[in-house]
Amino acid sequence: MARIAGINIPQNKIVSIALTYIHGVGLYSSKKICKKLNISESTRVNQLTEEQVLKIREYIDANHKVEGDLRREISVNIKRLVDLATYRGSRHKKKLPVRGQRTHCNARTRKGKAIAIAGKKLTPLKK
Repeated sequence: MARIAGINIPQNKIVSIALTYIHGVGLYSSKKICKKLNISESTRVNQLTEEQVLKIREYIDANHKVEGDLRREISVNIKRLVDLATYRGSRHKKKLPVRGQRTHCNARTRKGKAIAIAGKKLTPLKK
């Protein structure tokens, strides 16, 4: 089983797809890594030699910020925005969309499950 950056890479997937399981490596980066290390993108992970896996591991460690380091950096950046009391920081604090998206009828993913608001009871019309 190939273990890169602390993540177990799926064995029977194509290398360029399997590398995207690492936080911080997307499809573009994984294809670039394969090209740089002269590994065919269509090769399956279980067909890689130990030497190739070691090359990939060393290349990612040297050139990419992944997993724990990347998560830590992102959380520090968000904390800095919140501490500076910027607009973006206040949006993070309130758990609302940060980049100008509409929230009146969308943003359910970010805001969470809808909460019913108790309104006035409707009274029947008098004749």
